[in-house]
Amino acid sequence: MLQYIVALIATGIVGYGVNFSVRVISQGDEALVERLGKYRRTLKPGLQFVLPLVDKIAYVDTIRERVLDIPPQSVITNDNLTLEVDAVVYWQIMEIERAYYAIENVESAIQEIVLTSMRSQIGRLPLQQILSTKDEIDKALLKKLDEATSSWGVKVIRVEIQNITFSEKLRTAMESEKVALSQKQTFLAKAQAEAESIKLLSETLNLSPDRPEFIQFLIARRYIETNQKLSESSNSKVVFMHPKTMSEGVGELVGEYAENSEIDLNKGV
Repeated sequence: MLQYIVALIATGIVGYGVNFSVRVISQGDEALVERLGKYRRTLKPGLQFVLPLVDKIAYVDTIRERVLDIPPQSVITNDNLTLEVDAVVYWQIMEIERAYYAIENVESAIQEIVLTSMRSQIGRLPLQQILSTKDEIDKALLKKLDEATSSWGVKVIRVEIQNITFSEKLRTAMESEKVALSQKQTFLAKAQAEAESIKLLSETLNLSPDRPEFIQFLIARRYIETNQKLSESSNSKVVFMHPKTMSEGVGELVGEYAENSEIDLNKGV
C-alpha cells in the first residue's frame, strides 16, 4: 500500500514539475524569466524550459510592429491659431528586457513624447507652413521619438499626422481668403491678356501705345464692344451715340491726355 502512495506522490511531483517547467512561447512573442526576483534570461518562440519554484515568467509581449493611435489634441500655431491634430505612431519592441525594466509603461511614454513634440513643432510654424510641410513635421517627430526611445529597447518606425481640423471661424476665414485669391488671380490674368492684346495691336498698327491716334482707336473699340454686349441682353436698352459726337468726345479726351503728357514732359525738363 505504501508503495502505491509513494508512486502517486512521485507522479504528482513529476506532473507539477513538468507543468511549471515547460513553456511554449508563440511566434512573434518573447518572454522574460526571473530567478528569485532577478532577471535571468529571455525566452524566444518555441518550447522552453524553466526551473519550477525558483524561475517564473515575469513578462510576455509581442515583438511585432504595432500601431499607437494618438487622439486629437489642441495645438496653437505660431500665428496664434488653435487646431485639432491627431497622429498615428508605428513602433516595435527590439529588446524586450529593456522595454520592460527601463520604463514603467513604454506605450504611454511614447504617447506623451508625441504630444509634447507635436505641440512644440507645430507651435513654431504659421498655419500655411504647417499645411505645406506636413511631411517635414512627421520627420521631425520621428527624429525626436527615435532619440528619446533609444534607451528603452524600442524602435519608432514612423510617425504620421493624420488630420488637421480647423474651427468653424477659421475655416470660414480660409474660404474667404481662398475666394479673394482666386478673384485676384483672375483679375491679373485678364489684365495681362489685355496688355498683350494692346501690345500686339500697337505693333500691328505700327503706332506707339501713347500716341493720341492709338488711344482714340482703343476708346472707340471699347465703345463698340460695350454696345455689342448691351445689345445681347433682352432687358437692356441700347443708346447709340452719333459718330460725330463720339469722335468729338474722344478727341477732347485724347487732347487732354496729350496736353497733360506735354506738361509732364516740360516738368521733366
